[in-house]
Amino acid sequence: MVLQSELLEVAEVQITYKPKFKVSERPQVSRSQHAYNILIQHWDLGKIELLEEFKILLLNRRNRVLGLVHISSGGFSGTVADPKVIFTAALKACASGIILCHNHPSGELDPSTEDLAMTRRLKEAGKLLDLQILDHLIISQHGYYSIGDDEIL
Repeated sequence: MVLQSELLEVAEVQITYKPKFKVSERPQVSRSQHAYNILIQHWDLGKIELLEEFKILLLNRRNRVLGLVHISSGGFSGTVADPKVIFTAALKACASGIILCHNHPSGELDPSTEDLAMTRRLKEAGKLLDLQILDHLIISQHGYYSIGDDEIL
């Protein structure tokens, strides 16, 4: 027979956040070009025309960068951007804003129908969590396309 007190024992969950840099030392993103410059510095240029990768920039309320998170790697024609992974990373970092980013190994920067649909879904999901999707960049080593700049967001 199970005692009532045994049923109440659960694991304790703790939430912590330990930033390694002062806020004033973090880059601030005010334009898509700023985001691209940060992202391209942290992209493996040896793979940018070979494998599609998805990353996110996490920002605080003043658009200072909290971190860059690698979400997924795929093949030449696609990768999976799991919303649970994206929002888990953002919530853990206490982010207020997210900039989505992926590359097209072909070098073509135009967003696909799937890119636009995923961006809209993530933007709607973010509203429930008070996490703003600020932009979605498609990058290559020679430039980028900003869905936000084209006001599609």
